[in-house]
Amino acid sequence: MKSLKELLNFGIVLIDKPSGPTSFSVSDFIRNKLSKYGIKKTSHFGTLDPQVTGMLPIALGRACKLTGFFLGEDKEYVGILHTHKEQEIKKLQELINKNFVGKIKQMPPHKSAVKRAERIREVKKWEILESSEDKKYFLFIAEVEGGTYIRKLCSDLGDLIGGANMLELRRTRAGIFSEKDKEFINLYDFENFLEDEKDLEKIIIPAEKAIKKIMPFVEVADKNLLKSLLNGKPLFRQDLKSLPTANEKGNFAVFCGETFVGIYKKTDENNIVGRAEFIFS
Repeated sequence: MKSLKELLNFGIVLIDKPSGPTSFSVSDFIRNKLSKYGIKKTSHFGTLDPQVTGMLPIALGRACKLTGFFLGEDKEYVGILHTHKEQEIKKLQELINKNFVGKIKQMPPHKSAVKRAERIREVKKWEILESSEDKKYFLFIAEVEGGTYIRKLCSDLGDLIGGANMLELRRTRAGIFSEKDKEFINLYDFENFLEDEKDLEKIIIPAEKAIKKIMPFVEVADKNLLKSLLNGKPLFRQDLKSLPTANEKGNFAVFCGETFVGIYKKTDENNIVGRAEFIFS
């Protein structure tokens, strides 16, 4: 069981972001509230627009260095689509399936944090669940590759049906983190948990626990290697209990028993099987 100090130094909290504040301001709010425990840095895993609500993972302390390893994971949303003309669910769904499910080309909107260049994204599911009586408001669920703009999906659909826009949106899942997780809390409850350190411990996810869920991991063969590995030593075949496999980005994690060593990039350099991308020293 990790201490509160250890969790704050290398942990993640799952915040139910309200409509209104930016993702950065929510992250900064968490940092300010935890400053009495010595927290100096927080960072969010994936921006939500100010009006969008839902899952916003916030990294604490040294876990902020991990954001790049979590970005790009699939996201799930529920939202409301407003069409400017009456639409039948069946025909609308057929149009979505034909044009907006699978690998699609998408141009980021004008108000976005990335360069406006067409890119390929995968929409794994975009399903209309129900409609209003006037057949102009539709509840939907969407599962998409990270970096897909749901607002743009809605407006692009609108180009085919005489106009449409996204009215509301909520992120229900970001990669491995879901609003069903017991640690998922709103800002009001977060402040209440600050009153008792034992309660606070319960809502902080150890970062190494999350790492094990997003990439393969291996164990060091001899604990006497730990010091040299934490100083940046490359990984050799004989250093590990088994040969590592890597995720699609070429990364894998290394542990020495329960101790997290770091994240490595797999290599094929003679006897070297990995070089450090992030070391937890």
